[in-house]
Amino acid sequence: MNYRICGAFKRRYILRRLFQRLHISAAERPPTLWNSLIVADYGQLELRILAHLASCKSMLDAFKAGGDFHSRTAMNMYPYIREAVEKKHVLLEWHPQPGEDKPPVPLLKDAFGSERRKAKMLNFSIAYGKTPVGLSRDWKVSVKEAKKTVDLWYNDRKEVLQWQEERKKEAREFHCVHTLLGRARRFPLMAQANTYQQGHIERAAINTPVQGSAADVAMCAMLQISNNKRLKELGWKLLLQVHDEVILEGPTESAEVAKSIVVECMSKPFYGKNILNVDLSVDAKCAKNWYSGK
Repeated sequence: MNYRICGAFKRRYILRRLFQRLHISAAERPPTLWNSLIVADYGQLELRILAHLASCKSMLDAFKAGGDFHSRTAMNMYPYIREAVEKKHVLLEWHPQPGEDKPPVPLLKDAFGSERRKAKMLNFSIAYGKTPVGLSRDWKVSVKEAKKTVDLWYNDRKEVLQWQEERKKEAREFHCVHTLLGRARRFPLMAQANTYQQGHIERAAINTPVQGSAADVAMCAMLQISNNKRLKELGWKLLLQVHDEVILEGPTESAEVAKSIVVECMSKPFYGKNILNVDLSVDAKCAKNWYSGK
C-alpha cells in the first residue's frame, strides 16, 4: 500500500468534512443570506501537461478521444486487451440508452481490473518520476517484474521517455529545469552530488516541470476568475483554492450562469486562451457546501 497517497486522500477528506461543518445549514440561515458554492477542478491536469510537454502522440490522441483515459492506457499496454476490445468482447466505455440497465458485454475496467489499476498507477507515478524500484515496493513484486510493466507503458509513449532524459540532462548540465511559464527550479548541489543524491535530483527534474506547470495553470485560472467582471457583477467571489480545485461563493439564483463562466476561465486560463496542445478538462458543480460539491 502506498501510505503517502493514502495520507493525501485522508487529509483531503478531513478538509472536506471540516468545510462542511463550518457551513451553517440552510435551515439556520435567513433565506435572503443563503448563498451557494461553485466547486470546480481540473481532470487529470498533470497528465495533460505531461502529454503537452512531451508532445506524446498516444496521450494526446487518448485525451482527444475522451472517455476513460486509464482504460485506454491499459489497452495500449496489453495486446490481449486491445484484441478483446477490437473483437467487442469488452467495451472501453458504455453510455446507456433509455431502458438499458447494463452493458451488452463487460466493461474493460471490470474485465481487466488488475491491468487497469496498474495502468492508472503508472500514469501518475511516471509523471512524478517514480522508478521501477519504487513501484516494486508499492506492488510488492520484484524490480524485474515492475520494470517489465513500466516498459509496457513506455512502449506506446516513447516521447515521454525521451522528454524525461532531456530533463535529466538539463539538470546535470544547467542545474535547473523550468515550468510551462518559465519558472525555474535550481539544483545548486548537482555538481557535487553522489549517486543517491543525483537520482533524487533527476526525479525532481522530471517532476518539477509537470507539477510546477500545473501550478502555473491553476494560478492563471484564479487570476482569470478574480478579474472576471461578469462574476463580480453577479456577486461571486473566489473563496478557496486546493491544488487544482477552486471554490467560489455567491448568490444561488445566478449559480448556473457563474458556473459556466468559471469553466470558461479555467479551460482557457492564459488571457482567455489555452496554449496547450490538449484541452483542459474542467468538472464543476453547484452545491450548498464543499462536501456535497464533491
